[in-house]
Amino acid sequence: MVGKESLRTEVLNLSFEKLMMVECGGNSGKGVNIKAGVITEWKDIPVELLMQILSLVDDQTVIIASEVCRGWREAICFGLTRLSLSWCSKNMNNLVLSLSPKFTKLQTLILRQDKPQLEDNAVETIANFCHDLQILDLSKSFKLTDRSLYAVALGCRDLTKLNISGCSAFSDNALAYLASFCRKLKVLNLCGCVKAASDTALQAIGHYCNQLQFLNLGWCENVSDVGVMSLTYGCPDLRTLDLCGCVLITDDSVIVLANRCPHLRSLGLYYCQSITDKAMYSLAQSKLNNRVWGSVKGGGNDDDGLRTLNISQCTALTPSAVQAVCDSCPSLHTCSGRHSLIMSGCLNLTSVHCVCAGQAHRAITLPHAAH
Repeated sequence: MVGKESLRTEVLNLSFEKLMMVECGGNSGKGVNIKAGVITEWKDIPVELLMQILSLVDDQTVIIASEVCRGWREAICFGLTRLSLSWCSKNMNNLVLSLSPKFTKLQTLILRQDKPQLEDNAVETIANFCHDLQILDLSKSFKLTDRSLYAVALGCRDLTKLNISGCSAFSDNALAYLASFCRKLKVLNLCGCVKAASDTALQAIGHYCNQLQFLNLGWCENVSDVGVMSLTYGCPDLRTLDLCGCVLITDDSVIVLANRCPHLRSLGLYYCQSITDKAMYSLAQSKLNNRVWGSVKGGGNDDDGLRTLNISQCTALTPSAVQAVCDSCPSLHTCSGRHSLIMSGCLNLTSVHCVCAGQAHRAITLPHAAH
């Protein structure tokens, strides 16, 4: 026990002394002695300075500092709003069980894992104590079940960003339940949530989460046009939608997206092989319509239109249709170093080029024309 306390003291002294050298113009000394007779060691640091220091050190040091004394623990528990435990390769579950009742003012909690550690009881503890959470990352938590989603729904209703990518055990009923309570969601990552991301769940998200701007449905192979269209009608402010690997998607989804989501900036259709030229022409036409309508209202925006489009492996598309999208969305690029129109595996689309590529080609050919 003595050795552990000595180690904590040494870690804190090193961290705080480095900071004090910066604060005091490079003056070094034992501990954090700023002025003789005022602060003689790090335990005497005022709360305001303590929180400033802790904002500059890593999360492990913050946790160590919270165990120094009662005053520090109370200050940190009240003032700490962001915590990441992704560095914890062992015993993350126990650490969450221990810290959640203390850090009740957290607004951001990152629990991303390389190896699954987190269990339902830890997430339930988070939901019971951390009611101010706005951002929660539970990605790759393969051990979690629906119990976790039900707990988050009831305890963390102010969530604006939720990442549960790779949580393959969640059901669509649990996700729909969460959507009915967490109505402030703007960012939702469901990549790989094959069971949870169904048409039923998307209908609930579209009904309750009307502020949603970012949704990742990558490799959610049960999603069909029914779900995407329900989502689109309920979430007109969508900016980013990733449908990569959603093999049931057809032109109908893209057409509704083009007509109902004027702020759409990024669309992923990788391996959606049922997509045809009809979808591309609808995207092109919608952007032209938006630009005309914007100029009529006097609020035209040069940035309007898609900035990223992934149509890799969409082998039914023809060059003329894709070129129409590229021409209507000047932020889409095929030129070297700026690829935002991604067409891997579409060998028949090699002739498609962006405005930059056309300008570069003209710049090369014009000098020859002078002769």
